[in-house]
Amino acid sequence: MPALCRDCLHSFSAVSRRPGHRRCPVCRSPRVTEHEELFSLSIAHMDCDAFYASVEKRDNPELADKPVIIGGGHRGVVSTACYVARIRGVRSAMPMFQALQLCPDAVVIKPRMEVYAQTSRAIRAMMDELTPEVEPLSLDEAFMDLSGTERLHGAPPAVMLARLVKRMKDELGVTGSIGLSHNKFLAKVASDLDKPRGFSVIGKAETATFLHDKPVRLIWGIGPAAQAALDRAGIRAFSDLLRWDRRDLHDRFGSMGDRLWHLARGEDRRKVSARTPVKSISKETTFFEDTMHLDVLDGHLWRLAEQVSDRAKAKGLAGRVVTLKLKRANHSTLTRRHSLHSPTQIADLIYRTARGLLDQTISQGPFRLLGCGISDLVPESQADLTADLLDPDAGKRATAERAADEIRKRFGKDAILKGRALR
Repeated sequence: MPALCRDCLHSFSAVSRRPGHRRCPVCRSPRVTEHEELFSLSIAHMDCDAFYASVEKRDNPELADKPVIIGGGHRGVVSTACYVARIRGVRSAMPMFQALQLCPDAVVIKPRMEVYAQTSRAIRAMMDELTPEVEPLSLDEAFMDLSGTERLHGAPPAVMLARLVKRMKDELGVTGSIGLSHNKFLAKVASDLDKPRGFSVIGKAETATFLHDKPVRLIWGIGPAAQAALDRAGIRAFSDLLRWDRRDLHDRFGSMGDRLWHLARGEDRRKVSARTPVKSISKETTFFEDTMHLDVLDGHLWRLAEQVSDRAKAKGLAGRVVTLKLKRANHSTLTRRHSLHSPTQIADLIYRTARGLLDQTISQGPFRLLGCGISDLVPESQADLTADLLDPDAGKRATAERAADEIRKRFGKDAILKGRALR
């Protein structure tokens, strides 16, 4: 049985004792992964363990054994909870008041996105050293295709993946879990099987047996609405899906039905692609208290528009559609969109468009969350090509904004501030 020690990276053939009870013959570590196809699989999913909380514990060792929640105030939601807090029942996206009821001694920390992004970039650089085919899903997880890299690295993909998470721990102070399989769907499923600091393998030969009795909620993207629709059809496990004809699934669920038919058989033909296009850019904030105070909302809206603009400029993109998102106290969400005459990445135009949408919906407040974004993205070379006849000063403001951008590059992001940003 091919085996790998995740601590000293020693590869060996396991010939005795029960699987899962072996120790490395070199360093005696029990962190041994073994599988018949361990050294022949090459599609991986790496998922950091409680990423935001791990970064906070790294930067403040006093938090090491304490329950840590990353998120807003009492009225916000949980972004991430460390595993100590998760044992108490705290989960991502849970309302903060509920999380604090479950874990009243938790240390609540506001997100430090710049720090998390910096750590994420360092992890991405490590992944790029393994393969050019890295498909990030967020700051803390990514797919990798290491096909054909064994000759380059002198070691099979499994060894290089174990080396990656060891480097992450040693050099960056954060941990991650690896899922290794023969396609993206199964690699992502595998990465969740043994968190934290896990390394799980799903081989080709065992795919059908592995999936048979598993719940369909394992499928990424199956949310509450889709789960309810599947429940009404009597589909709760992959074995239920296998009883359906492909055409019947398509007739019942549309394109999702066709996807379900393939996934029920462990089939996923999607390629790992480092060139997956960004579809939208957005930012949002949750308030400590519900508000419909226009000046307060206006200040937040400007800051969100600036952040969206900064990300668009950094990625060389512009958007044709501006979106405003609002969430009320009962968690119902309002979304408003406006299509522009020409794509933009200018904060002033994003803000003014979103502010117009806010003026139309303010009477439906108060609100607990405000978000702003752009979509229908194009290269920045196509941005702001059409003059706005209804706002002849728009061009002057865009020129001033780009001049301010240059000043911030030289002297720091706080070198120039708009008055409305101080609200």
